[in-house]
Amino acid sequence: MTTVGSTNSSSSVTDNLSINKKTETKKNNNELGQAAFLELMITQMNNQNPLSPQDNSEFVAQLAQFSSVEGLERLNKTFNSFMSNNALQASSLVGRSVTVESDKSTLTKGGIVSGSADLAYSTDNLKMNIYDESGALVQKIPVGKVSQGEMVFRWDGQNLEVNGELLDWEAGDAAAAAGEYKFEITADQNGKNEALKTSLSANVNSVTIGENGALILNLAGVGAVDASKVKQFN
Repeated sequence: MTTVGSTNSSSSVTDNLSINKKTETKKNNNELGQAAFLELMITQMNNQNPLSPQDNSEFVAQLAQFSSVEGLERLNKTFNSFMSNNALQASSLVGRSVTVESDKSTLTKGGIVSGSADLAYSTDNLKMNIYDESGALVQKIPVGKVSQGEMVFRWDGQNLEVNGELLDWEAGDAAAAAGEYKFEITADQNGKNEALKTSLSANVNSVTIGENGALILNLAGVGAVDASKVKQFN
């Protein structure tokens, strides 16, 4: 398992994965091994007893063994290429922002947290509570009327924009400090007050490459998330 934490160069990533550490000598040794295998088979056939020739099934088994050796070598080369491509992808993701399903995100100084929530029904009283890392309520925002579908919002620590419109409410004189925040969104849905699942933006601090080539994103304020769970690359 390898963790990629910078984008300095793709060669350093592949070096860490030991992808390019097969020496030319080892390659030549592999080729000699295949040649020796074939030579032994031919020698065996030339020197077999004519009165008691080699059984066909045994000969086929030897050929199958040789094919398996070649197949494994090709598979190994393909896997190494796959790992190399994943490593390059991983290095390009570090420092970028992605959107994943989460109720937590990190607000950077002068930055913005963007997010979304899906409403099965339109509502007249959507509310958003924002808590700091200690669990203290920082902002209690009466969003109000929101139509059915995806609600997209942006928060800069003070002002809240919902579906492209700046919300008119008493936000206070000072913006919230940089740090980790939790978002809690509730709304009346089909006669019941329900908590809505949220998706939030988060920066990629590093990427872990698993033994099977899977990419695990280590996100600020969120933690480890499989790359397949990313909803959007921002």
